[in-house]
Amino acid sequence: MPRFRGILDELPAYRPGKAVVAPDGRSFKLSSNESPYDPLPPVVEAVAAAAREIHRYPDPACTRLTEALAERYGVPQEHVALGAGSVTVAQQLLETVGEPGAEVVYAWRSFEAYPLLADLAGVTSVRVPLAEETHDLEAMAAAVTPRTRLVFVCNPNNPTGTVNRTDELVAFLDTVPQDVLVVLDEAYHEYVRDAGVPDGLRLYADRPNVAVLRTFSKAYGLAGLRVGYLIGHPPVAEAVRKTMVPFAVNALAQAAAVASLAAEEQLLERVEAVVKERTRVRDGLLAQGWAVPPTEANFVWLRLGERTMAFAERCAADGVAVRPFAGEGARVSIGSPEANDALLSAAEDFRNG
Repeated sequence: MPRFRGILDELPAYRPGKAVVAPDGRSFKLSSNESPYDPLPPVVEAVAAAAREIHRYPDPACTRLTEALAERYGVPQEHVALGAGSVTVAQQLLETVGEPGAEVVYAWRSFEAYPLLADLAGVTSVRVPLAEETHDLEAMAAAVTPRTRLVFVCNPNNPTGTVNRTDELVAFLDTVPQDVLVVLDEAYHEYVRDAGVPDGLRLYADRPNVAVLRTFSKAYGLAGLRVGYLIGHPPVAEAVRKTMVPFAVNALAQAAAVASLAAEEQLLERVEAVVKERTRVRDGLLAQGWAVPPTEANFVWLRLGERTMAFAERCAADGVAVRPFAGEGARVSIGSPEANDALLSAAEDFRNG
């Protein structure tokens, strides 16, 4: 029998959000933080046009997309690096620092892929507990040692939706040694409405050890095509490009991302609609008596403890799929008004039951 790395015996598989179907046929997938909207017509047209060339390899340098991102954010092209979704860019980042003895610091609970990717890269995870559902940046700074090579700050945090604001984040960045890479994971940046939350691109400019990670999967609705990107200083971006699998971002994904940037005004109108629904859902849950932390993402978080799986099962009975974390809580994506109404109804029934 072939011999594999020992870590594979202990490694849990990544568990994507699932769909469920109620007895009456209703099905609302609120488990994966996806956009509830179909792709915009110009994006579909761009994908269709690109499909006529799928007998050719995609541009390995993602030239047009790199140019479009650099123009959109006013950064040099050499500051941009691409990957097949931001989770893959995170994997590429960990590969750039992964060697025996290296450590990566992140809050917990945060994005569930962090420990999986760290283990695969041979990096030791240092998990710092959340404080009131939010990154405890002082504790994270204290957790940095000479072995620390990378720190993830997920802002807004997945799965709690909570944020760290400018003053505390700047103080944290000023504390971290310059040879430690800090990655601001901003997968949900487009949904932020709190003026106190910084745009990571304004923080990285004069900090060579800070990089920003973003995605087209959420606000741009391209989850099925897998496009993520990093913006950082040339040594960081170049390192990420070196660890990119050739042709990782396929031709359809590149075309869709370029078209999405061109149609950004329309897309952001959709984001605004999700934000309004987010407020309605949270207000509804609060009115029912649930404790729901303020969220700046496209989901809400319910700290349910031992009731988590029972809550998920009750929602599933109504055709509502949520993302449970056993013994901790449930993350619920903001969907269409109909889906959100179904969630509120199931939550109320569970609470009253």
